[in-house]
Amino acid sequence: MPQPHAYFQGQVVPLEDAKIGVMTHAFNYGTAVFEGIRGNWNADDQTFYLFRMREHYERLVRSCKILQLDLHETVDRLCDLTVELTEISGYEEDVYLRPLVYKSTEQLGVRLHNLESDIVIFIAPFGPYLDIEKGARCHTSSWRRVDDTGIPPRAKVTGIYVNSALAKTEANLNGFDEAIMLNNDGHVSEGSGENIFIIRDNTLITPSPADNILEGITASTVVELARRELDIQTVERPIDRTELFVADEVFMTGTAAHLTPVVEVDRRPVGDGTPGPVTQQLSKLFYDVILGKNERYKHWCTPVRLRVPQ
Repeated sequence: MPQPHAYFQGQVVPLEDAKIGVMTHAFNYGTAVFEGIRGNWNADDQTFYLFRMREHYERLVRSCKILQLDLHETVDRLCDLTVELTEISGYEEDVYLRPLVYKSTEQLGVRLHNLESDIVIFIAPFGPYLDIEKGARCHTSSWRRVDDTGIPPRAKVTGIYVNSALAKTEANLNGFDEAIMLNNDGHVSEGSGENIFIIRDNTLITPSPADNILEGITASTVVELARRELDIQTVERPIDRTELFVADEVFMTGTAAHLTPVVEVDRRPVGDGTPGPVTQQLSKLFYDVILGKNERYKHWCTPVRLRVPQ
């Protein structure tokens, strides 16, 4: 039986014991930052592969700096704790680990200074986020991606995800799988939780950080795989909404979404309305990597086996 645990207030405890008070500052004001780390279950060798765990924690450190959060654990210690939580979880399926650093002071008042910080890490089962086989039908959202001068999008701030939730729900209620948000200049930014790539003339094109994107770890993985394995280069530049309509291929990347083809945008098919050939090649490469099947990229994966009960 699964036995999910959390690292909470300096201890590994059963998940049901990891609770915060209703006056916690982060709960009231969204003053927290987080990461999502995938544990991909390879049933053939009965092993989880934690994908690019260290890079996620390094980004968490940068997010903490932006939001003036004190992180009292080293990256090495956080990696060790994440392995431990995975080992004792009892899950035999894909999991998602959520480290979250938050303003833990139980006090009302809008600010970032003179507040205590704490960290929690918990684990939960997490299957496919979008239909990777069929591809996603996307909708250009009426909600604009928040600007760096509002809430910095290169930090994974909990409060910023209200912006994403508004866009995601709008898309779903209108019959689509996912939203695509534009920035305040009207250029493509990202999905509700994914980076976006288009393919034109055998070149990957993606928005730059100046377009208010989260600097994605999965996105950087795909860029490297495309360059090293397929000899396809990536260009960062502004993308107009209409360029999505005429692209040869479109796909999204993210910790939750992995690599998901986009087959329709605003009721217009992308290409012939099915996942394109380059997207399929990249997808095959990517899934072999995250399941520990590609020796060349084993350094990106931390293998974890379940502990045998004593």
